[in-house]
Amino acid sequence: MLEPSIRKAFITLQKLHDEWRETGPVPKEKKEEIWERFKETTTKINKKYQEYYIELKEEQKNNLAVKVHICEKIEEIAHQEINMIKDWQKKTLEIQELQKMWRTIGFAPKKYNTIIYERYKQSCDDFFNRKKEYFLQLQDEQQNNMQLKTDICMQAEALKDSTDWKKTTEDFINLQNKWKKIGHVQKKKSEALWTRFRTACNFFFERKAQFYSSIDSFLESNLKAKTGLIEKIEHFEPGDDNKQNLEMLKNFQKEWTDIGLVPVNKRYKLQEQFRDTINAKFDSLKLGAYEKSMIHFKSWIDEILKSPNSKEKLKFEKEKIVQKLKWLENDIVIWENNIGFFTNSKSAEALIKDVQNKIDSGKESVRILKAKLDIINKL
Repeated sequence: MLEPSIRKAFITLQKLHDEWRETGPVPKEKKEEIWERFKETTTKINKKYQEYYIELKEEQKNNLAVKVHICEKIEEIAHQEINMIKDWQKKTLEIQELQKMWRTIGFAPKKYNTIIYERYKQSCDDFFNRKKEYFLQLQDEQQNNMQLKTDICMQAEALKDSTDWKKTTEDFINLQNKWKKIGHVQKKKSEALWTRFRTACNFFFERKAQFYSSIDSFLESNLKAKTGLIEKIEHFEPGDDNKQNLEMLKNFQKEWTDIGLVPVNKRYKLQEQFRDTINAKFDSLKLGAYEKSMIHFKSWIDEILKSPNSKEKLKFEKEKIVQKLKWLENDIVIWENNIGFFTNSKSAEALIKDVQNKIDSGKESVRILKAKLDIINKL
């Protein structure tokens, strides 16, 4: 329940279900009790997993809306009447800015993702095909070739600062192939254009080489730091001040996140070791449901604040909590009214007790939700 990665928690849960099925029987008098405990926690984790995908679906829906808007803008430019070289250059810059924006947007819903990409690709192709046709019609072939190579230089310069190494490498290779297919340019212009294009290419590939040469030592350094942090947690002995203990454990969690990535082949085992170690320390404090929920929520909020579109995600989280709060408070009112309809006969005692338990549990959930809402409002 404290695992910050919803997806990882769900996958781990499936493994635990397999272990449950493979484990032998328990004493008959404990069978129902232990099953209810397991089922209740499973239900909570599954619910969180469902809510996670609802949020993901909403984000993808927003991504689709933005991508549709970009396509509309590109289509509008692609169908404009353009008769001057400088206008083509200006519109090309506008298209490139829209392409940059496109690359920053995540996936759309699966059933629309291919469709919207094809629309985007077609609109870009329409523009650049029209541009190519325009320059092919120019009487001065060398002027046309110079413009085409200038266009490639502009695209290369727009890409040179990218850190999407794999995709941008492919883009540069495609630009280099296009460059080779373009005919001659006036000699006095050719060298300057080639230097401009080569400078952009070299800038990107030198940055790429530096990144991959330093990343191994960087990851190893992080591995050493995280291993040391786990040892520090193992030797941590909680004192009598629970507030101070909690602060110390939360600092350990923050320090772990701040360290960053480690080599892939050791990442998951190390993460599991850290989680087991920190959870053992939390368990030793014997925290109540409220404290555990707050710790998990604050950790989740910290993750949101570090992610792109954090304001929108916080807004969505707040709306989700407000909706839950409204439903839960309404349920409590209904439960409290229902008790009034029951008689005090022996046959109704169990039912009244069950409803009262729901009311008590609901009020505790309301307290937790209000505390979460307060955390978001302070942000």
